[in-house]
Amino acid sequence: MTTTTATGAPSKAQRAYDWIKSQIMTQAFSPGYRLVLASIAETLDMSVVPVREAIRRLEAEGLVTFERNVGARVSMVNGEQYRYSMETLGLLEGAATALSAEHMTAADLAHARQLNVSLEASLKNFDPQAFTETNHEFHRVLACRCPNERLNDLVMVEWERLNHLRTSTFSFIPERARASVNEHYHILHLIETRAPADAVERAVRQHRSATLRSYLSSRTDTHEEPQRRSS
Repeated sequence: MTTTTATGAPSKAQRAYDWIKSQIMTQAFSPGYRLVLASIAETLDMSVVPVREAIRRLEAEGLVTFERNVGARVSMVNGEQYRYSMETLGLLEGAATALSAEHMTAADLAHARQLNVSLEASLKNFDPQAFTETNHEFHRVLACRCPNERLNDLVMVEWERLNHLRTSTFSFIPERARASVNEHYHILHLIETRAPADAVERAVRQHRSATLRSYLSSRTDTHEEPQRRSS
């Protein structure tokens, strides 16, 4: 939620939040990076009070953690966090897409279908990062008409948390991309044919669960602990 002043301008806490979050999402502040409140406050030309408030918000979103005798750090990445975020996103995004479905316009559906056509075409010269970005946009379009603003906020938080935890899941499981595209077509078919909301919700949830299972299986097969994709 964006906080503003009486004039409508972003509050200092909001500006601090936006700036710190952008540093985390662009990896300028990488996992484990220590967030020194005084230094950030000086950079943003404000007191530490709004910076502290911003960091509390980021902690609530799981992007920042506090360590005794150390202070605030950008959250570290581990497989358990990824699993929990994917499971949570499956539930939230499934519900948001189901609620969105009956409000989607013909233009929304055409846009979503074109994005999936692009995803399918990209399989010939597969770029995991580009595929992930288009995949995210596809799911954003499907959920964009959800009338529950609180649910929308929660979905956004989980999307951003996953962006922090994993630059591209498909770097590790490129073979999953084809199945993902096919599942997208199935979800689109359900929405276009006015299938019951619970069918749409279940399809989206199963879609996310399938990606998670594929990823966890790939980590087990290679005996590797999930790590952040290097850039």
